[in-house]
Amino acid sequence: MRPKELCQIFNNLRQLFGSFCLFIERKEKEMTKFIMHGCNGAMGQVITRLAKEDPEVEIVAGIDINDNVDNGYPVFTNMKDCTVAADVIVDFSVAKAVDGVIDFAVERQIPLVLCTTGLSEEQLAKVSEAGKKVAVLRSANMSLGVNTVFKLAAIGAQVLAQAGYDIEIVEKHHNQKLDAPSGTALAIADAINEVLNKEYVYKLDRSQERKKREKNEIGIVAVRGGTIVGQHDVIFAGADEVIEFHHTAYSKAIFGKGAVEAAKFLAGKPAGMYDMSDVIGL
Repeated sequence: MRPKELCQIFNNLRQLFGSFCLFIERKEKEMTKFIMHGCNGAMGQVITRLAKEDPEVEIVAGIDINDNVDNGYPVFTNMKDCTVAADVIVDFSVAKAVDGVIDFAVERQIPLVLCTTGLSEEQLAKVSEAGKKVAVLRSANMSLGVNTVFKLAAIGAQVLAQAGYDIEIVEKHHNQKLDAPSGTALAIADAINEVLNKEYVYKLDRSQERKKREKNEIGIVAVRGGTIVGQHDVIFAGADEVIEFHHTAYSKAIFGKGAVEAAKFLAGKPAGMYDMSDVIGL
């Protein structure tokens, strides 16, 4: 790799971690009150626990089809019955429940942190429309570390793709995950493709054809097994060398922590589309 290319990478990394430091040093804000949509699901319970440990936030109400858990706040099985005042809604539910929470956020004019993945093209269009009327933060992955990988992958692609390196993404999750490839894997591919003028295509299956890979492919492989919380590898494979970015999630708490930080950030924001790069200042 040429010295000029190395300097470019290091300058980008210096800017990236400078932004990270600004995020860490952000002054404390007033308490953020939020409604937890999907409060009795796995992630809703993680966020409920984290919120109790964070003096800057309070969950003032929950929405879930199940109300058999004592969370210390009122839980509504019908969204329309929830009239509790809040600064933000945090959604960590399932795709089929997303339309309702979008309508609720727009009607009540409450900023929405949308964490649910596996949305259809129609739902994504609805999210974009909602962003014209209320603040919406959507991210395929709420982890601070994963969002740093987005940036690193984009930086790597700017240098390595033009040098002929092949790009592959491998993601691994537990055997109960419904969507494949993961929203995070697709988001990594999107981050790479964005800096490559969207000239690359995503290859999800090579079993139906017998030919060499194209240079403008980003291969994405999904593995499902056991209790893997989440692993993502971004591979830049060149002649005689391979560069990899690897992220492993050991618990769902990292996603919950990101959702809580996103709620703090989004409170009081004007209508528009936001993502985790806005939260961490990248």
